Amino acid sequence: MASYEYELHEELDLEEPKKYLVYLLNDDFSTMDFVIEVLTTIFHKSLNEAETIMLQVHNNGKAICGVYTKEIALTKVSQVRISARKAGFPLKAIAQEE
Repeated sequence: MASYEYELHEELDLEEPKKYLVYLLNDDFSTMDFVIEVLTTIFHKSLNEAETIMLQVHNNGKAICGVYTKEIALTKVSQVRISARKAGFPLKAIAQEE
């Protein structure tokens, strides 16, 4: 039985999943308070982290909100779009492979 376990273990060649960076993009309409709300609720950032990222978005045009596997990154992008639509803001997020 031990040799079977060894053979099975040897056949498994797992790779780390690719990571994706999720960015928030600046616009001239979404309020800073709304961006902070998105960062704290969707990306689970602390208030201090959210304020820092919000200012990076405002000053640089975009900022990284997190690094995730592809499925989670795309879910976060979708959650931002849905939340922004409901609030009447054009805030957008994008995911790019790391």
